Amino acid sequence: MTDSDGGPHVNDGAEATESSTLSLGDGDIHVCQDGPRDAPALLLIHGTASSTRSWDQLVPLLTGSHRVVRIDLLGHGRSAKPADRSYALPDQARRAGAALDRLGVEHAVVVGHSSGGVAATALAEQRPDLVTALALINTGPALDAFIAPQSGEAGLSQWPPTDEQIRRFASTGFSRAGYRIPPELLDEVRCMTHHSLTTTMQATRHYLEEQALPARLTALGKPLLVIFGEEDRRWRSSSAADYRAVPGANVELLPGLGHSPILEDPARTATPLLAFTTVHTERVD
Repeated sequence: MTDSDGGPHVNDGAEATESSTLSLGDGDIHVCQDGPRDAPALLLIHGTASSTRSWDQLVPLLTGSHRVVRIDLLGHGRSAKPADRSYALPDQARRAGAALDRLGVEHAVVVGHSSGGVAATALAEQRPDLVTALALINTGPALDAFIAPQSGEAGLSQWPPTDEQIRRFASTGFSRAGYRIPPELLDEVRCMTHHSLTTTMQATRHYLEEQALPARLTALGKPLLVIFGEEDRRWRSSSAADYRAVPGANVELLPGLGHSPILEDPARTATPLLAFTTVHTERVD
């Protein structure tokens, strides 16, 4: 395996993060690893127009007991952004599974934020041998749970977008207007291409149109945790109850938090997540 950019870099002055780029044939995928390599593995998958950096505040709370792996999906972050490759959810999931294979991870709890939870579900469908359990954070269960944006927040038709357009686009990702969005996350939108952004959003919509997530997850039979900020401005938080149709699902609502509890209150997000993963992870021999 020939990877580049493999040296450690420091994440916000905290623990050193091992960063590498995996060449997977149809696009280079950027990967970050934190925590002991012999600890149970967690794979963290970001949402649309985000990256591995969306997990920066949560990761230090997880590494005491886990090997934490983060990836930039194709079209995002430091991964490739080709115009001639598929951004469909099954293909994104296939790349995530291939990345774990390259890293020697045989079993993992997969955690997805927003549309990253859709990618996590697709990965579990493809690789039930690899995915031991799933945790979805503010992932809408079906399209009828989506809250249509107001006109000023609608989208990014102009490319490249202005700073103000990006802020409006990102504003519904948080519980309240005026929340100071970390500038590095705004940068992640700028570094995308218009093609990778729009195609990724279309891919999520298409996947949910084919079948809602609770039905897919019921068929999988995997342990499931759903965490949902009650003040979500993108997906109706009441729709979190739809996941109770999945046998054994644990649904945790977080009052006062919005679409991005991993950023708004990492500690409150980590508490139910760690309680879940301690039951459903395996230590590497």
